[in-house]
Amino acid sequence: MSLFDMTGKVAIITGSSRGIGRAIAEEFADQGARVVISSRKPDACREVASAINAKHGEGCAMAIAANISRKDELEALVVAARQAFGSIDVLVCNAATNPYAGSMNGISDDQFRKVFDNNVLSNHWLIQLVLPEMARRRHGSIIIVSSIGGLSGSPVIGAYNISKAADFQMVRNYAVEIGDHNLRINAIAPGLVRTDFSRALWENPTTEKRVGEVTPLRRLGEPRDIAGAAVFLASDASVYVTGQTIVVDGGITIVGPAL
Repeated sequence: MSLFDMTGKVAIITGSSRGIGRAIAEEFADQGARVVISSRKPDACREVASAINAKHGEGCAMAIAANISRKDELEALVVAARQAFGSIDVLVCNAATNPYAGSMNGISDDQFRKVFDNNVLSNHWLIQLVLPEMARRRHGSIIIVSSIGGLSGSPVIGAYNISKAADFQMVRNYAVEIGDHNLRINAIAPGLVRTDFSRALWENPTTEKRVGEVTPLRRLGEPRDIAGAAVFLASDASVYVTGQTIVVDGGITIVGPAL
């Protein structure tokens, strides 16, 4: 059996109705996993789940809408996933937000709190919700989709970058705490990827051209580029990897900032 085979595993992926989250869910399903599609919009979740079921057979995917800023909805998400599939083997915290662009001097308290509530606290909530079951079974993998923004400063997305740096530390700290239960937690740090979330950046011809010229692989990322790293971290291929951040950015961080 391939180390990357995910047959029999159940995965919750937040923010999976589009972009990176959808690509991860689709690739997990391709590797044999059953997947829970979740985002704020029920119709969008159902569309993705239906497409996956059409490809792999009914029961491979289910849709459970949830707003990551509401703890009760995340609790309901985990309960419903367990009721439908019996257990949770993989959690991918992919959903995030960035309500503000500009200098840190201009961000409001509410905007700053929203960034941290959605990008850090919600991940903590979800981890806490799946940990007891995973610990009892001594089996499970948790993945936080962070960003290379957490590795540098920015005059435009400072609060977002700070929250993504906090995710790196969350992964390291949880790895220390849960390792004795044979559980793994890691992060992925994508570079600029063509998603709706980053549309304002890559739709700017000047930015796209500059990033493409500076990036060693000479192109922007695509959602499926991130999915491969997620399969590695979710599968038995990474059974001895924990507390780490895998940078998936076409090499741009080795040559300096381009944005």
